[in-house]
Amino acid sequence: MATLSTSAWVLHELGLAAGFGGPLFGRLALRQAVKDIHSEAERGKVLADAWQRYNLVNAISLGTAAATWFIGRTVISGRSIDRETRDLVRLKDILLGATLATSVASMMGGQQMREEAPDGGAPLLKEDEAPGPRWPARATARQRLLGVMGPLNIALTAGVIGVTTVLAMKSGRSAKWSLLSRLLP
Repeated sequence: MATLSTSAWVLHELGLAAGFGGPLFGRLALRQAVKDIHSEAERGKVLADAWQRYNLVNAISLGTAAATWFIGRTVISGRSIDRETRDLVRLKDILLGATLATSVASMMGGQQMREEAPDGGAPLLKEDEAPGPRWPARATARQRLLGVMGPLNIALTAGVIGVTTVLAMKSGRSAKWSLLSRLLP
């Protein structure tokens, strides 16, 4: 068994898992839990603090997933895979790039909101709440943008995981890949 390749694959999978699980938890559980906090500013502060703590984990996780994928791709020539697999590899490249872009945009947007807020947490709109006159227009626009980036990031990461699974299944059925993988470190 190729120890280095196997270790890279495990790190890749763990990176994708953390990059998917954290935002999914934030969207489905954390965001819903803070709705019980009546103060708008306090809701925003709790979320900002939680995301501030998770951003490092998310950056390392997705960075590791991307690094292992893109480094691994340089080792294998396109001649060793069929056209369908090449198309899946390109699709994964695009999805992973978009996942990284939406993650960085979300992290930067959240950090900017945190820095603009006087107490470190911008007021958080509830789903059915309209912004009032006390809300800065930039904070409202940024919050709406983050409201789109979060679900988009989750969907993109799910797409990367799905394509990764299909590629793994295809590699298990490929005699060429089976032979080539024995030569990997």
